[in-house]
Amino acid sequence: MKKRKQKGLLIIKICAIIALLGLALLFAFRNTILNKVIQRVDAKMKQDYQCNFTIQNAEFHGLTNLEFHHIALVPKEADTLIHINELKTSVNFWKLLIGDIQLGKLEINKGFIQLVKNGNHANYDAFLRSKKEKKDNDEVNYAKLLNRITSKLMDLVPTDMRVKGFAFKINDNGNKVIFDFNELALADKKLKTTIQVTSDNFSQQWSINGFADPRDRKADLTFSNAKNDTIKIPYLDKKFNLKTGFKSIHFNLENLGMSNGELHADGYSSIENLFVNHAKIATKDVVIKNARFDYHWVVGPRFVAIDSTSTMQLNNIKCNPYISYSNEKDKVYALKLKIPKMKAQDFISSLPTGLFRHFEGMEAQGNFSYSLNFEYNNHKPKNIIFESKLKPEGLKITKYGDADLNKLNGSFVYRAMDKGVLQRPILVGPENSNYTPLSEISHHLRNCVLTSEDPSFFSHRGFINEAFKESIVKNIKTKKFSRGASTISMQLVKNIFLTREKTLSRKLEEILLVYILENNHISSKERMLEVYFNIIEWGPNIYGIGEASQFYFQKRAVDLNINECLFLATIIPNPKGFMYRLENDHQLKPFAKQQQKFITKVMFRRNLLVANDTIGNFPFSITGPAKFFLKQKPTAVEIETNSIEDFEF
Repeated sequence: MKKRKQKGLLIIKICAIIALLGLALLFAFRNTILNKVIQRVDAKMKQDYQCNFTIQNAEFHGLTNLEFHHIALVPKEADTLIHINELKTSVNFWKLLIGDIQLGKLEINKGFIQLVKNGNHANYDAFLRSKKEKKDNDEVNYAKLLNRITSKLMDLVPTDMRVKGFAFKINDNGNKVIFDFNELALADKKLKTTIQVTSDNFSQQWSINGFADPRDRKADLTFSNAKNDTIKIPYLDKKFNLKTGFKSIHFNLENLGMSNGELHADGYSSIENLFVNHAKIATKDVVIKNARFDYHWVVGPRFVAIDSTSTMQLNNIKCNPYISYSNEKDKVYALKLKIPKMKAQDFISSLPTGLFRHFEGMEAQGNFSYSLNFEYNNHKPKNIIFESKLKPEGLKITKYGDADLNKLNGSFVYRAMDKGVLQRPILVGPENSNYTPLSEISHHLRNCVLTSEDPSFFSHRGFINEAFKESIVKNIKTKKFSRGASTISMQLVKNIFLTREKTLSRKLEEILLVYILENNHISSKERMLEVYFNIIEWGPNIYGIGEASQFYFQKRAVDLNINECLFLATIIPNPKGFMYRLENDHQLKPFAKQQQKFITKVMFRRNLLVANDTIGNFPFSITGPAKFFLKQKPTAVEIETNSIEDFEF
């Protein structure tokens, strides 16, 4: 027993001696090893990124303290990417022994990182080229990968940091902005940062202050203006015509770590007085006074999700989102949203100003709740799930804003918008001699138009879920908004109460106004259809069926035959191009005949037509003023025609 103990002690002593010898050798040759590492980095930069990496002087102080002078990374035949005059740091010795780098402290005196783009070439191009290191059939564990990346990044964030005179510069073809870090200090887990931001005719001082603990993966930071003014974001206005800013942002990270094979991240972010201005969003500044996101991210081996325990708040609107991407067998995208019961007036008052300008001044009674369920499998697009449910409780509009939907029930003046220009005023009412009541419109025309434009008009409440699904699938496949799901109700609201601008604001207003119109029974379906027939464009400067029946056929709308009705129904998507549907002898072109034949078959199938309706001679001839347009030869005109597949039945 005694001999065993002696042998054990001897082994420990030998190991200790070897370790000490190793440390002694490491200490003796540490600067040589450091220079070898720098040479390897330089060789890798030249080979992989065509960059020169140089350090004028690099040396150890003690075993863990490093000091570098004049660090530079210069891409071949391009502007310097990184330059640092002086950098001092310390590393965790034990981490270093196993090949990891964990910074203890960092001090940088003067330097810059600059991103320069001239024409189509930039000094950072080489670093953006993707390298496919794994085969297509190799599976990546998202949780482990992200945990490894975040761990590396957190280790590179020092626990003690001081940065002075360091700048981050952007020069994108003359669009310049400089972020000058006058002060960046992290000590005792407290971060204090002052940044001078300079661009053309723009200068502001930003600050980032708060708590930061990179080792425990926690942070609580506030981003604001040193003068408590609105922070304006430069560069984006010239690059993307996007003007945006905010008063302050609060970011909190409470937990970031692995549990049961999943990576979890918990915390919250909030923003105050956010404003956004872009032509694709709205014509005015969109302002959100207060928004907050309490997040719970979950990353598994093959999925990424925002858990439904997360909450989002927009002023007084609160909701629970669930967003996920899964790549187990197929790529599946999911979105679920729940708004618990809330007062309708609180909802209206909480809408971002500028985004719903036709709702400003609107007042409502009652409550409502809302749920959305969306799921898309890119290998099974036909199985798309789209369920949108709004549950009202005593919901009633007591006062309208700019869009007074009661206007539909009486006479009013309508002015169409064409390419941003208001057209001539049209009186929609019996005072106008061209106004045509629904009872005086051919039933064939009503059925033809409903079949081609909105076959379920009398049964839906403004929206058609199936049409939305088909629209979403096609838009995803084409990666653009190539198809809409517009109903007659939506066309009415868009034309009468909203502008023709193609903005997010207009589309959101359209959806809400259609819901109010249809679900509060403000106007009957018959009245809505009658107004529709009397305002839609049916040719060059031709509005309403009263004008259209005379323009094409010199008839009253009630006297139109089936072929004339089919023609009028099929030109609605592109009324100004009606002449390109006809041959030189004024007969229909083959594609136009095919469309009309298809609609006729659908109408027979739905019992909207019987044999007697099509027996006999129903001549088709343009006899009205429209015939003068047929003599015009098309010259460099882009003709929009709709294939059969574009009709929604």
